[in-house]
Amino acid sequence: MINGIIFDLDGTLVDSLVDLADSMNKVLANKSYPTHTLAEYQYFIGNGIRNLVRKALPDTVQNEVEITQCFDAMMEDYAQHCLDKTKPYPGIIELLEQINQREIKCAVLSNKVDDLTKKIVRELFPKQRFEEVLGSRFDIPRKPNPEGALFISDSLQIPTSELIFVGDTGVDMEVAQNAQIRSVGVTWGYRTREELVDHGAQHLIDDPLELLQLLG
Repeated sequence: MINGIIFDLDGTLVDSLVDLADSMNKVLANKSYPTHTLAEYQYFIGNGIRNLVRKALPDTVQNEVEITQCFDAMMEDYAQHCLDKTKPYPGIIELLEQINQREIKCAVLSNKVDDLTKKIVRELFPKQRFEEVLGSRFDIPRKPNPEGALFISDSLQIPTSELIFVGDTGVDMEVAQNAQIRSVGVTWGYRTREELVDHGAQHLIDDPLELLQLLG
């Protein structure tokens, strides 16, 4: 029986690709570094914004000083523009409404920094109930480390055997596996079906409302 669902944020609940790419490309352009396409950013996302910055920078400037400087600049811009073009995927609002009606508890676990994760969820899902919204924090390692998922399991007071983890990347499938939570890969996000399967997805869904069939 499923009593709780942990959702990834970017690429699962919301399409934030353009806002992330725009902010990082501004930083790169200001440094006279090459910018990147949206297709490239699809593979930069998933392991936190600092790693996105690292991947976006040219190999010739891969040092911690430059990464930190560009990370700070990117975060300053992104904090102001993270909701310019970011929107829930089609069907997500309806899915969450139906889950809430079934009184199944929901949570969000993201590798995006905690304050921005909470801001996006608060602004884009004002009527949907999330028991816990957790982004990247200094005291909890990022996915695929299972600590964040286990923290949510404890917070919701739901054992991992009664949870499912829904995400769009191999990292999401790995954190589910590491926390011994049933995994659901979504194909509308930023990565391929093959990546999801290769990283242990137990189920794949092509449309948000298909998740309801797994809930019984």
